Amino acid sequence: MMFAAALLMLVSVTVKAQDKKTDFFVGKWECLTVGTPGGDGKSTIILKRNAEGKLTGSLIAMTSSGSDNVFSRVDEKEKSVTVYFKANGYDVYIYLEKVDDNHLTGSTMDMFDTTATRVVEKG
Repeated sequence: MMFAAALLMLVSVTVKAQDKKTDFFVGKWECLTVGTPGGDGKSTIILKRNAEGKLTGSLIAMTSSGSDNVFSRVDEKEKSVTVYFKANGYDVYIYLEKVDDNHLTGSTMDMFDTTATRVVEKG
């Protein structure tokens, strides 16, 4: 009986630990895409969880227009995320992989090196 109780407690702790992991990508990320035809691009990626627990968000370009591109799709894996959106009439995707707790690296459209740094809100 005690063994069953201990096993149940272990399983519940493991499930809670996994819940925290799934929110790694949630938040604001300053993003830099290097080498595009228009020059290096800076943007902010905002990711959040919806009511169904799925990752959603948008990208705000740091240009004069500051356009907000809502993600049409977000594919989340344990150590990576891919966001899809439309920009200037093109379907665009950014793949980012976890480097450490506050940094991501990857590419935009598998052509341009892209990095992201977590924006830490000062309290």
